Amino acid sequence: MLLSLSIGDVVLIDSVDISFGEGLCVLTGETGAGKSILLDSLGLALGMRASASLVRSETGAPEKDPESKSKATVAAAFSVDGNRPLYELLEEHALEAPDPGEPLLLRRSVDAKGRSRAFVNDQPVGALLLRRIGDMLVEIEGQFASQGLMDESTHRASLDGFAGLSDHRQAVAKLWHHWRETEAALATAQHEIEDARREEDYLRHAAAELATLDPQPDEEQGLTDSRTLLMQGEKLIEALASAKKALTDRDGVDDRLVKALRILTRHASDVGGRMDPILAALELASDSVADAMTALQSLMMDSEPDPAKLEICEERLFGLRAAARKHNVVVDTLPRLREEMEAKLLALDDTSAALNALETACAKARTDYIDAATTLSEARAEQAAKLDEAVGGELPALKLEKARFLTLVERQDESGWGPAGFDHVRFEVATNPGMAPGPLARVASGGELARFLLALKVVLQQAHGVPTLVFDEVDSGLGGAAAAAVGERLARLSESAQVLVVTHSPQVAAFGRQHLRVAKGEAPSKGKDGAPRGTVTIVEQLSPAERQEEIARMLAGARITDEARAAAASLMAVNDR
Repeated sequence: MLLSLSIGDVVLIDSVDISFGEGLCVLTGETGAGKSILLDSLGLALGMRASASLVRSETGAPEKDPESKSKATVAAAFSVDGNRPLYELLEEHALEAPDPGEPLLLRRSVDAKGRSRAFVNDQPVGALLLRRIGDMLVEIEGQFASQGLMDESTHRASLDGFAGLSDHRQAVAKLWHHWRETEAALATAQHEIEDARREEDYLRHAAAELATLDPQPDEEQGLTDSRTLLMQGEKLIEALASAKKALTDRDGVDDRLVKALRILTRHASDVGGRMDPILAALELASDSVADAMTALQSLMMDSEPDPAKLEICEERLFGLRAAARKHNVVVDTLPRLREEMEAKLLALDDTSAALNALETACAKARTDYIDAATTLSEARAEQAAKLDEAVGGELPALKLEKARFLTLVERQDESGWGPAGFDHVRFEVATNPGMAPGPLARVASGGELARFLLALKVVLQQAHGVPTLVFDEVDSGLGGAAAAAVGERLARLSESAQVLVVTHSPQVAAFGRQHLRVAKGEAPSKGKDGAPRGTVTIVEQLSPAERQEEIARMLAGARITDEARAAAASLMAVNDR
């Protein structure tokens, strides 16, 4: 629900702050007072097209001088508690949602060059996102509107909402996406198989080469170490022999340890257990020397110069590295590369079964979608007749008794199928007998169009509607009982949504729960040169007595008579009941 609207420097508006309540709010005033400017300002806050022409010029300054213009600003506050789709949209775009009970603030500014900036709760956003958010909060209907039911793309969802087909439509959307996913999986598999078949000969040859080579994990490091050892064999043998001699010659480490153990063992009993740690350490050292000798001997055997063994080691190492260069990988990944190639070849050998399974799944997904979409299409056709009857029942009271309203449900060819099914839905009207029906915007005149839209909203609002509805001169060209019928329907709509209506009809104005009068007056603030800022638009919240006077003015014209005041009081009394 719209809570407030603050406007600054928009055309004739200097500065205006308006608070709104629930129910039906009527805006009245003389032609040219600025009622349409209020709607343009609200539209600006909702993300509609920004224009430099909206920016107010300073009085007395050249009209084409950009410096003579300020910056137009509009801020609209909304109560959005419970609006789950809106919260999901804010979350999708990483925008902070208001806390429960707190308003959502949409703010827009336009400078003298037509550049605009938009904010949602002081978070900068693009105009397109602001428009999406605005469409969830307000719908503007009228002869000059371009959104809401004037937008043909909304007609299918409106019919589905009226018919209670949202669950069925969601099921169709789910089947649509499943069909498209299986189609994508089939196309991917076919593409991969085609690519694999193009390189099948190469794959088989390369896999056979790797199978013959049979690379092993971490093999390169082991071969590198062995090659280094074999290449340094003579030097190593010499060093190892010297070390062995130092350990084993007379009076070598082993002999000395044995001799020390013999001596200490003979005297161990003389000092009780205090000699035991020493003896244990010497025995450990003796064992370690023995282990070192064994390892030394083994290394000497491995390091024995062996040209044949070195040649085999180098041939294997260089073979692995050549294979790695050929496939542009490192040696350690050759085993995994071999596995991948063999897996691709195995998949090629089993492609028929896999493709058949995917093709079967895709065909079934398509059939399931078509079946569900056909049922949805049949339900739409049946409910379209009921919608036509319901809207038709509203037309006589709106002085459209000779008009016809038609809902066309047309099945599209496959290129037009989508998550919402087969159908294109369009609302058409014929305003006179014998006239061929046509689209709303092309067939109906301005006033007729507004009344058709009102009849539609009355029928559709319970099933499919936004929190705030705005009607611009929906009563154009009407008076008496027809105008009263318009007011009665606006009041009925306001029971389930906030309704704002710009009206020239006293019969409509009398239904208002809140009444705003738009007039022209002198700006209270001064211009840059200190001079008065000239004529501005003023918006006044009317008390019950002021409402009666305004409705009397609408009834009587320039000179308000006592009879007009009495008639206004009578209208208000009847509608207040």
